[in-house]
Amino acid sequence: MITPRPAADWQPLQVADMAQVDRIAGLIHAGLPERPAVLAEKRDLWPAACLKLVREGQIVGYGLAHPWALRDVPPLDAFLTALPPSPTCLYVHDVAILPRARGQQAAARYVAILTAQARALKVAHLACVSVYGTVGLWSGLGFEADDDPGLREKLSSYGDGARYMTAGISEPV
Repeated sequence: MITPRPAADWQPLQVADMAQVDRIAGLIHAGLPERPAVLAEKRDLWPAACLKLVREGQIVGYGLAHPWALRDVPPLDAFLTALPPSPTCLYVHDVAILPRARGQQAAARYVAILTAQARALKVAHLACVSVYGTVGLWSGLGFEADDDPGLREKLSSYGDGARYMTAGISEPV
């Protein structure tokens, strides 16, 4: 009899977890490196949306998000320095899940957490940049590609094939 693996849970990302986040980022995003201090700044600016994915006591992924302006793409590996005073979206900077923890709807659970946060912030959208051909994944989570040519320059730091995507937040029923 095969024993199913326990599902991973999203938990608050602590300062002490950032070395593990950096390690996972290096494995998942080897072609799009970011300095550890840049990732840490996102956690420091908006810890509520910066979570770690934990399974059996091990960090197997992370998600970083923060309030931002819709259709404004923060350059990769750049400090934000501050969040906008009147955000119009919750920007998903990164979701990285190790291969051994995939296939359990962890990304969908993270997006659901962010959706609730966006409602609380009274912003109407989630936004992200899809990299590595993950448009299908994000589309399955309710995001749509925004192919506005004006976004191309802003997407250049994210590599070839990067696509800006948004998801509208509907009011809870």
